[in-house]
Order: sequence, then structure tokens, then C-alpha cells
Amino acid sequence: MLRLSALLLVGAFAGGRYVATHATVITPHLASVMEDVHVTPAPETAAGELPGEGAPQRALRNVRDLVTAVRGLPAVVCALTAEAAAGWGGRSWMNAPSPPLGAETAERVANFPRGRLTLGDVALLIDSLSTPDACVREVAVRLLGRMEAPVVEERLIERLTAGTPVATRQAAALTLGLVESKGAIDPLVRLVGDDETGVRANAVWALGRIGEKRVVPSLRRTLADEEELVRGAAAGALGALEDADSVDELLRVLRTDRSPRVRRTAAWALGTMELRAAGSGLVAALRAEQEPEVREMIVWALGSIEDPSAVAALTEVMRRDASEDVREGAAWALGTIEDADAASALGEAVAGDARAEVRATAAWALGQLELSAAPAGLIKGATDADPDVRTSAAWALSEIGDARALDALRTAMKRETHSKARRAQLRAILKGGERSEQFFKELLTSEDAEVREAAVRGMAGRGMNPWPWPMPRPRPFP
Repeated sequence: MLRLSALLLVGAFAGGRYVATHATVITPHLASVMEDVHVTPAPETAAGELPGEGAPQRALRNVRDLVTAVRGLPAVVCALTAEAAAGWGGRSWMNAPSPPLGAETAERVANFPRGRLTLGDVALLIDSLSTPDACVREVAVRLLGRMEAPVVEERLIERLTAGTPVATRQAAALTLGLVESKGAIDPLVRLVGDDETGVRANAVWALGRIGEKRVVPSLRRTLADEEELVRGAAAGALGALEDADSVDELLRVLRTDRSPRVRRTAAWALGTMELRAAGSGLVAALRAEQEPEVREMIVWALGSIEDPSAVAALTEVMRRDASEDVREGAAWALGTIEDADAASALGEAVAGDARAEVRATAAWALGQLELSAAPAGLIKGATDADPDVRTSAAWALSEIGDARALDALRTAMKRETHSKARRAQLRAILKGGERSEQFFKELLTSEDAEVREAAVRGMAGRGMNPWPWPMPRPRPFP
């Protein structure tokens, strides 16, 4: 059984005022890893103390105590501790190819307020990159990654040399990318040819993060690396650099790479560049791709570049794809492209898709199209079984302002129990032209204060604040 005293104490490292505030942040992440880690609650002790091996432990107050405390912790708990110590904000490198604990573990941690580091702390952390303990290296990388490049880059660059252990070079390359060290560009370019996969991958990722386009030729060459970890890092780096001249190379990777992970990252890179020149190649790849996680990213990319020529392909995907995530992404893309030719298919999705998220996003998309008449499926969505769908449908109807939807909206609002959906329905009714005295009288006696306010605004001819403004779920990321 594992006690979590190190994790719980680390909040004090960043300042005692954060401990109570962020206790609720740590708890959900612990719940998410219960299948991996069995936790025995620690018994209560005197105020300000947590139990240790036979003696109370006090809060960690400096980097040396923290590094000592984390040695040997299981990977998931170590990741939480490292993220907590670093300041609860390490998501900026969640897509790093080879962090000390591995990418999967890194994705499962959250954010924590960071404390100040002294120069002595910095020196200790840089030395800690050489330890064989992965947890210590993880903590060191996360904390050092918060520093300004001139403070750390010279000593980190020293740890890139060939005689340095692989794990140290790997961690140093990652840290140099985090601090965006311009002075490390040439040493990192040399590491692109390193014999070790993790070192090459982290060097490539760091070069993309630093943002100097002169490294593009080196990055393009690594698209042919034998290891998928490196090829994926290269595709991501080229996307981060928004190198327009790499479009054809990335399309080739999207068509031919044997790894779904690499193809997905190539699609992300093309979408990030937002270049219409990639549109036809992305459509062709979408029609040929068998992996749903890659198709999801391709439809996101087509929406990101807002290519009208992709509407037919996206419509077909939204109607037929077996993956709900792909169908939802296609609905989002159609809304982003804002082509009215997609209205009929989006209306069908609102009315008939089996997944509520797809129906809600399709409704949102219809609100983007500047239509003068609402599709029948959208009107049907006003009485959907799911409150998020009802909210999005009502919001879209309010954007369209079609009086033909008023009866369905009145019916929906009379039986609505979800406050957000009710307010969205009210907004749609007002924007659809409702002006009857009886309707406003009923609103003025509502128990919902926002509904009463809307009634007053409507009677005064002032309309209603545009909230709620439903949006689809977060975009996919490689």
C-alpha cells in the first residue's frame, strides 16, 4: 500500500496559501489512477503534520527535500508530484515525445502553483538530471522548464555531449525546449542524428518549440526516421513552426506513414498551418484513412483551414462514419467553414444522430451559417432528450430567427427543467418575434431571475444578452 504524504506535502513547497485551494485539484487525479495505485488513507496527526515512517513529517520547504522525498515513487504519483511542484501548468509540454516518465503518464497530471527557485535550487535541479531515478529527473525537468533560458541553458547544453548518459541528454534536450533556448539550437540540431530514439525525439520537439525556421531542413529529414516517436515529433515541430514549404512532405506522411500516431500528428500540423493548399490532399487522405483517430484529426484540419471544397467529403463523413468523434469533428468543421450547402445534412444530424455530442455540435454549426430558415431537424432539436442538445438547438434557432420554430420553442420551454436550456429557448423565442402580452406576463412570474430579466428586456425592446453561446468540445490534439 502506498501513502501519498509526499504528494500532499508538496503543496507547501509552493506556499502554504495554496494548500487548501488546490486540495480539490489533486483529488480528481488520484481518483483517475485508482486502478493503478492502491491508496491507504494516512491517519490524522497534529496540525500541520502528516505521518511518515514512524515519525511525523513536516511540509516540504525546499528543492533538496522534495528531490529526496520523490525517489522511488510509482510513476503516476511521481507525475502528480512533479506537476504540483512545477506549478500546475505543465500542459504546455503534454505532447512532448519522450518525457522521463513517458508520455502517457505525463498526460494524466494537472496544474499546481509554483514556488520561487534560488540559484542553488537551479544548480541542484540541473545536477539531478543525471540521476538514474526517473521521478527525480521528471521533477527537475518540470521545475527547470519554468526558468528563463539564460539562467539554465549553458549548463544544460553541457549535458548534451556524447559522453553524457542517455537519460540525462534526453532530459536536458526536453528542458532546453521548454525554456525556448535560442543558444541551444545548434547543439540540438546535432542531436537530431543521435543514436538514441528518445534523445532524437526530444531534440526535434525542442527545436519546434524554440521556433527558429532555419532548422526546418533538419526537421524534414527526420520525417523519414526509422522510429515513429521521432517522425511524430518532426511532424509536430513542422506544424509548430508553420512551415508552408513542408505541406507536400506532411501530406506524403499523412498518406504513407505506417504509424497512425504519426499520420495523426501530420494532419494536426497541416491544420495548424491553415493553408488552403493542403485541402485537396487532406480530403483524399480522409477518404483513404482507416483509423478513426486519424480521420478525427483530418476533419479538424479541414475545418481549421476552412476549405469550402471539403464540404461534400465532410458531409459524407458526418452521415456515415462509424466513429462518433469523427462525426462530431465533421459537424464542427462544417460549422467553421460556414457553407450553407451543409445545412440540410447538419439538420439531419441534429434530428437523427445516435450521439448527443454530435447532435449538439451539429446544432451549433447551424447557428454559424447565417441561414434565413431553420432546417426541420434543428427545430426538432429544441425538444431533444438531451439538455445540451436543446441548448445548442435553441441558441442556433435564436441566431436564425425563424418564426416557424416558435411553437416548438414554446412547447419546449413550458416543460423545460434545465435552466441553461430554458434561457436559450427564451432568447430564441424573443428573437423569433414573440411579442404577446400573455407570454411576457408568464415570464415575469418565473422563479428564474434571469428569465424575469429577459422578460423585462424583451418588453423594453432591448433584446437579450447573447449568452448562452454553446461551443463544441475541445479540438483534438496529437
